[in-house]
Amino acid sequence: MHRPIPATPRLIALACAATLAAALAQAAPVDIDLPAQPLPEAIKALARATGASIAADSALLAGKTAPAVRGRLEAGEALARLLAGSGLEAVAQPQGGWMLRPAAAQRAATLAEVQVTAEADRSGATEGTRSYTATGPSSTAMGLGLSLRETPQSVSVVTQQRIADQQMATLDDVLRSTTGISVKHSDRGRAYYAARGFNVTSFQIDGFAMSSGMWMLRTDIGTIYDRAEVVRGAAGLLAGTGEPGAAVNMVRKRADSKTFTGSAAVQAGSWNHRKAAVDLSAPLNADGSVRGRLAASHVDADAFIDLEHTRHSALYGVVEADLTARTRLSAGVSLEQQRQTGMYWGGLPFFHTDGTRTNFPRWTTTATRWGHWNDDAQALFGTLEHAFDNGWNVRAQANHYRPQEDQEMLWVTGNIDRETGAGMRGSPIYYLGKPRQTQFSVAASGPFQLGGRTHELLAGAMHSRESNGGWLTRTALNTGDYANGIGSLYGWDGSFGQPVWGGSNFSPSTTTESAVYGAARLQLADPLKLIVGARLSRWEKETPATGYVQKENAVLTPYAGLLYDLNAQWTAYASYTSIFKPQTSRDRNGSYLDPVKGNGYEAGLKGALMDGRLNAALSVFRIQQDNYAVADEGFVVPGTATNAMRAAKGVTAKGYELELSGALTPNWDLGVGWSQFSARDAKGQGVAMSHPRRMLKLFTKYTLPGEWNRLSVGMGLDWLSDSLQTRANPATGVQERVGQPAYALASLMLRYEISKALSAQLNVSNLFDKTYYSDTWSTFTYGEPRRVLVTLDYRF
Repeated sequence: MHRPIPATPRLIALACAATLAAALAQAAPVDIDLPAQPLPEAIKALARATGASIAADSALLAGKTAPAVRGRLEAGEALARLLAGSGLEAVAQPQGGWMLRPAAAQRAATLAEVQVTAEADRSGATEGTRSYTATGPSSTAMGLGLSLRETPQSVSVVTQQRIADQQMATLDDVLRSTTGISVKHSDRGRAYYAARGFNVTSFQIDGFAMSSGMWMLRTDIGTIYDRAEVVRGAAGLLAGTGEPGAAVNMVRKRADSKTFTGSAAVQAGSWNHRKAAVDLSAPLNADGSVRGRLAASHVDADAFIDLEHTRHSALYGVVEADLTARTRLSAGVSLEQQRQTGMYWGGLPFFHTDGTRTNFPRWTTTATRWGHWNDDAQALFGTLEHAFDNGWNVRAQANHYRPQEDQEMLWVTGNIDRETGAGMRGSPIYYLGKPRQTQFSVAASGPFQLGGRTHELLAGAMHSRESNGGWLTRTALNTGDYANGIGSLYGWDGSFGQPVWGGSNFSPSTTTESAVYGAARLQLADPLKLIVGARLSRWEKETPATGYVQKENAVLTPYAGLLYDLNAQWTAYASYTSIFKPQTSRDRNGSYLDPVKGNGYEAGLKGALMDGRLNAALSVFRIQQDNYAVADEGFVVPGTATNAMRAAKGVTAKGYELELSGALTPNWDLGVGWSQFSARDAKGQGVAMSHPRRMLKLFTKYTLPGEWNRLSVGMGLDWLSDSLQTRANPATGVQERVGQPAYALASLMLRYEISKALSAQLNVSNLFDKTYYSDTWSTFTYGEPRRVLVTLDYRF
């Protein structure tokens, strides 16, 4: 339950004084162009646009959203459209203007009817809010549709406005800007992420865990998704198996517009980058009860790395239908295709053969002209939800994913001679994978009465089955041509012989997971809430080729959280969860490591400031884990080129995080986060050495006032502490620090609104052209130099 409305309401004046003597009903029509946004902001914008006097109790507006309103309208008509579905009505005042109050039906409504209104706001969509923080609920942590302040875990939301302002195109872009998330690249095709000292492997789409998460790394964020919700710490209640570092949930855009609206954009930038995108929404029948949305984009670009070229196309379509006033059905499809040539695997060597450090130009590559990395992904999805009269809501979902990866690459390893550039060897590898994943879930949530108080309950079940379709692996018949060396890396242009592919190794496997879960939010006292929950999971992976079966039955994942409202703005919290994740890593004998198990604890303080427009959070955490996978240096899995891993016992990570996101003023938006952690095993040895222990993520935007209000200026700064990674010097055998030293990257954004519909935007990343790299246990990959993007965006 939300905290009670204060006994003495505050009246907020949302008016233009020039029209106090005129009634809105008699005002002349004006051009209105208001996006979907929080209701308080929409009322203010309407008052500015029409000169109307509108007064309301701010508590009545809190937590409500307004639909998009566009057209040439009288102020009274526009106000009625803004209030549609809010449970409020506008009452004309004798002196002119309007006073907002609960509608007559709302004043006589029962508790169940109030719950239906609240349920309609549980989408949490950020599109049209123009906000840098979540103004609605988030369900990623536990499925209860709670605000950030009501969730007893650290949650960051990367909103649609933040995605647009920073021109985020990939999951890499999103997570680089997220508090506490470290992004590293092992080469030009693969990225890995970490939080609080642990790998981030739990990826979701609309709440469904993605077993085949690799293709998400190359998905088009801006075309398909409304926002990213990142829960730091374990999110096992809904995600099931996962690492304790973080869970990332990408939430798709919705078809919720009852008027025709859309946007079109073109973009050009560094390294021949070109992009075109379109996004259209429209009602499909007269009353708008059936709505559709279609979005598409195409990118064609080179890279700062020699030989590399990428083409990416995305198509997204969704239809929503209000079957009844309380029942909604949505269904959609997304199609993506990426073609990449000139990609290199394996990174670049740290050392020359004489033990001195390498210092390659940033465009250096080990890729070949014949190498390619192609990805395709199709997704079908649907949701049916119904809101009952008693405030309960039932939601059923289904998803089907069909990604495909086709890779023909040369993996280059070894150290090079400082004078000649020779000494590296190549291993040609061909992979073809066609995984399939089908998922179903059903969940019910709603209020119940106990002890004279209203509480909330959630119960659900899910089932997921993934067949990897068999990873087809081919080896070259002419491996001797590569084992003897690939020649000099100096002057390398990729002109190296293409392999003659021989026999193939086919390794199909099937992973199945089923679970039931439940959670309750108990209102113990007016300021005190307790959230308890648990998940019971069954997980099985079968590999017919080897006859090996991994199975985990009846795994219980508990959750508990306690929240105490200190006052109207601040809440203190503490939470606990257990950790469980089967592992696919193997040791030097070829055996799979035992599942990751452990416990996570978190406590903190959260604030909802500026009427909810600004969210603040401070958290401290401690994670205890066994069977943590660390590199077993010098060993590979038998019969493969994959690095062997070993299970570290008693790994403990602890630290703290600070985050502030939202609007400081109506013209000033801010997203800033600081994180710091330490992670050691039972012997006191550091783990997660390739990830920075301290990180600052900052981006802020200011829209100039007065006559300059068409211009917005944004600045960003990311600072990462040094990496503690070491590697044996090939000449001396002594371990030496090879990790990237501490560095900072600055960014710049300028946007100018040429007209109401057309805007031009400039984005510059790595503003001062800092040279930096991602380090792994054996190699490194350079980060991107300064990059310039220019975007023209037309909205209608």
